[in-house]
Amino acid sequence: MSNTETPAKAERWTAQWKELYEEVINSGLCTGCAGCVVACPHDVIGYKHEEGEYKPFHLEEDLGLTNCGHGEKGCTSCTRACPRFREWEPQADTHLFGKIREPEQMYGQYQQLLLCRASDDTVHKIGQDGGFVSAMLIWLFEHDYIDGALASFLDGDGSNWKAVPGIAHNKEEILASAGSRYTYSANTLAFKQAEEEGLKRLAFVGMGCQTSVPPVMWARKIGKVSKPFLFNIGLLCSKTFDDAIFEELFWAKYGLKKEEMAKMNIKGAFQIWMKDGSFHEIDLKECHKWTREGCKTCPDFAAEHADISTGGIGEDNDWTLCVVRTDLGREVMDRMIQSGAIIARPAETDEKAMKLLRLLSITSRRRWPEFANRAPAVGVPPPKPKAPPAPAPAAT
Repeated sequence: MSNTETPAKAERWTAQWKELYEEVINSGLCTGCAGCVVACPHDVIGYKHEEGEYKPFHLEEDLGLTNCGHGEKGCTSCTRACPRFREWEPQADTHLFGKIREPEQMYGQYQQLLLCRASDDTVHKIGQDGGFVSAMLIWLFEHDYIDGALASFLDGDGSNWKAVPGIAHNKEEILASAGSRYTYSANTLAFKQAEEEGLKRLAFVGMGCQTSVPPVMWARKIGKVSKPFLFNIGLLCSKTFDDAIFEELFWAKYGLKKEEMAKMNIKGAFQIWMKDGSFHEIDLKECHKWTREGCKTCPDFAAEHADISTGGIGEDNDWTLCVVRTDLGREVMDRMIQSGAIIARPAETDEKAMKLLRLLSITSRRRWPEFANRAPAVGVPPPKPKAPPAPAPAAT
């Protein structure tokens, strides 16, 4: 560029609730992450955190449900926070990594692949799989990285298995939040409480649809609402299920009362441990009917915009697969290993975990619809053609 030339100005961001409603909510792209809800400076976006809902809606009536008076006056916060609006993947990629992912990078960009477990036996036992997320949150508190963690908890005494967003302030509350639910919790919603409590340094634990919220906010320069998000922990996730699965499948068909469930996991089947010590496996094909609507177009199995993405896939329930993505994620992971807070080994030692990470990432990316920005589908191989059915035996 010559001395007389001036750099091109970035195009002014003007998209508001009207565009968000038309392009994301009404189109079926909305995952229910609630990023738009917590980002709204006027508190005019509502959210129903209950079965069959998990979607934002507009509270003002003057312009109808599909438009916003504040948006007409120039407010664009909701679209700046949405991790499914237009070019969300390349924008978050470029902000975090300085470049977009390569076509073959099906589970996003990363620096390390490890299998980890908590070295503390209590944390390991209480946590899911290797107890890695609990161990990491405890370490972040103890080493003064954070003063709060947005996570999910079981509502009330936990017997109804209703997952709800909340804040962990200490080790005891971290352990209370441990374990997987497989129904949805929009953990971003706990941000308002964190704001009221004056918490300035937050760890955030959520599925890919949620952990893309902070990087998208940063990339689109939303302002102060994005600043407290300090450390981002993504959970590997193929889908979540509607709360009705407890009554309509687990109880109605198998006689498993949610009040008597002790733990659950997904390892090729839906695994349920009961308080009486019994163990049950239910074919995932039976569970598909209860797939939450917001998950049906989500392309992000691997939580590709977290500092560290993690989940229990592979051979062993005692280890957690960790995809270390950012410089901050690498710094924390290295320090945790050096301090003995976790035990780690190369993820390549579990061939099944590595194959599943790629396979499930590809499967999720194939859901991304043709009408949306194509970035999440770039490089995705087409499905293998199904084998023709075997010919019927000849009549005798």
